[in-house]
Amino acid sequence: MSEVKVNKVSPRSGTAVQLGDSGDTFTVPSGATLTTTNATVNLPNTSVTNANLAGSIENAKLSNSAITINGSAVSLGGSVTVGETKPTISSISPSTIENSQTAVTLTGTNYVSIPYVDAINSSTGTITTADSVSFTSATTIVATFTLATDGTYYLRVENNDGNAVRSSTALLTVSDAPSWTTSAGSLGSNGAASAISYTVAATGDAPITYSKTSGSFPGGVSINSSTGVISGTESGSTQDTTYNFTITATDAQTQTAARAFSITITHLAQNSLQFN
Repeated sequence: MSEVKVNKVSPRSGTAVQLGDSGDTFTVPSGATLTTTNATVNLPNTSVTNANLAGSIENAKLSNSAITINGSAVSLGGSVTVGETKPTISSISPSTIENSQTAVTLTGTNYVSIPYVDAINSSTGTITTADSVSFTSATTIVATFTLATDGTYYLRVENNDGNAVRSSTALLTVSDAPSWTTSAGSLGSNGAASAISYTVAATGDAPITYSKTSGSFPGGVSINSSTGVISGTESGSTQDTTYNFTITATDAQTQTAARAFSITITHLAQNSLQFN
């Protein structure tokens, strides 16, 4: 093997120096470094592979340093959001409605006038389209539903461009409000200082709780919120008095029904006759 040792190779004429002929191979031994400074090295495409490149090449030094996605130039190593703008649902109000026609306000993002809104029964998958939808803004719409079947419902919003979203949970509950089984009006009459006990009742989604929301009980009387029993020993009245009050029944979905009742307290008439 011949060996040539020089510090510099320069062209005899012109500016090009050729090393060898086509088909020749030049080997840089392991541990040796071939350095170019502000120079251009033309390599055949077949020799430029990941395995032959040490380290990385700066994107800016590549002939094509960016790619085009959906009409937007994106630098290599950069990022771009690819996709369509879909609506979102963050909350609704009210979250519990009865079977009768009711307006529900949906709050979210990316609503486009005027979207379609559906209620999807979480048990049966039955889809009910809103009776009407009004567009308030890109973040608020109002959908009016008439849902005959009690249950929980997912909500789905679809803009006119086809972008749509379905709530991840069943946001809407359809349930009847409590129904009173105790007739309104007088519960009865009791003498002064007597023990009082009456029960008012309503049916609905358990548990039902009871509270006095207006008016007043006779002194010493209160209501059991769990059972609806109104009881106590009357005190404080000095004459015949009718006490009027309203009891509100509240079910598990916080739906309410109010009913007016009364209790009368009587006093024995004083004998005013005189005998001579």
